[in-house]
Amino acid sequence: MTPNLSEHYRKRKPSAIRQAQITFSNRKDKDQVKVINLAIGNVSLPMHPAMQTRLNSLGDPGSPFKSGIVKYTPSVGTNECQDTFLNIIRSEGIETDYLNCVVTDGGSQAMELMMLGVCGPNSANPILLLEPAYTNYFEFGKRLSIPIVTAKRTIDDSGQFNELDLEKISKIIDFETPQGLIVIPGDNPTGQFLKQELLIQLAYICVEKDIWFISDEAYRSLYYGGGEASSIWKISEEQVPGIRGRCISIESASKVWNACGLRIGSLVTDNEEFHIKALSEYTANLCANAIGQYIFGALASISAEKLCDWYKQQREYYANIMISLRENIVSALPGLVVTHPEAAIYLVADFRNLVSADFNISDFIHFCAAEGRVDVGGTSYTVLLAPMNGFYLDKNAGRTQARIAVVEPPGLMNKAPSILSELFKMYCKQSK
Repeated sequence: MTPNLSEHYRKRKPSAIRQAQITFSNRKDKDQVKVINLAIGNVSLPMHPAMQTRLNSLGDPGSPFKSGIVKYTPSVGTNECQDTFLNIIRSEGIETDYLNCVVTDGGSQAMELMMLGVCGPNSANPILLLEPAYTNYFEFGKRLSIPIVTAKRTIDDSGQFNELDLEKISKIIDFETPQGLIVIPGDNPTGQFLKQELLIQLAYICVEKDIWFISDEAYRSLYYGGGEASSIWKISEEQVPGIRGRCISIESASKVWNACGLRIGSLVTDNEEFHIKALSEYTANLCANAIGQYIFGALASISAEKLCDWYKQQREYYANIMISLRENIVSALPGLVVTHPEAAIYLVADFRNLVSADFNISDFIHFCAAEGRVDVGGTSYTVLLAPMNGFYLDKNAGRTQARIAVVEPPGLMNKAPSILSELFKMYCKQSK
């Protein structure tokens, strides 16, 4: 006799972005195979130099950790770490005096905190996402028993996701009565860039329907087509009367600042009551990572000019490598539909023109993780991807699609297209 698991635990499966990694970790020959992990946005670039300096001097005189003692910080976060997030927002020419910030253990914790504040557990009202949507929003919806509704986007044969239908979004809100709308300006997983003009139009809808407007800005300033950066905080009361007091953003140290493992994020809002209650909720977590806050806090005093130089550097790196990767994948697998890089660090690959009707991307990804290997120059490789059916409400919707995270060093990224092509040929031959 053993105790019973909760029904919630019985139904849980790993997140789509972790499935392949877990499968690979269980294979018997894993020590003989080099993995190119494109399943999760685990960036492999160095942190900002100011953050590196603090990382390398944690035990030096002047460091708050020189004694070896690591105490709790305030639940709201250290003043310096809060200032860092606001300084980053200010670097885009945005006034922050009216904004409130709670520092969290990564952007994911901020997402959950936001959903608790906007909907609450066991909510009768849903939250609205743009589909395909970042899988963790679905996962937190399950955890908190918050229903999810979506406005759907589809990909055409040229690799373009369709533009948002604002009239349809308005009708969805009327019919489903969500508590809030979530957008990701540098979109995960589609790589779409939601321009400022579009955010303003969506803000009008949120005001008209009296719902929260939430923006996940983890990929702040990572966009590649020129023009201005987009942000929920660039929308003024003059532009959209009534917008003030209904906005929330999710911020993160992980992506733009190359610090995924620090687990530092924040929940920023222009609604003081929401902030106070979010902080009350977060006191149960005690505080965010103290060392991570200290390291990220190095950016509090960096000038806007230098922060913008960093954004430019990151954009140039990702634009070059993503354009090259797309070209090489399409060349290696003719007929594969691959999105064009507009923002963030992801491409979506759709195998629909290369497979039969019963193909499921999860099966192919499992094959790559569990047994696939390709020899290149005496070394065996495999490639891990994230199945896109984890980014849809209807799991059949993304059954031919995979998300590719452009996160490995350039040498491995250059190898990925040909290796992926060979793995796909192996899988198709085996599946006949």
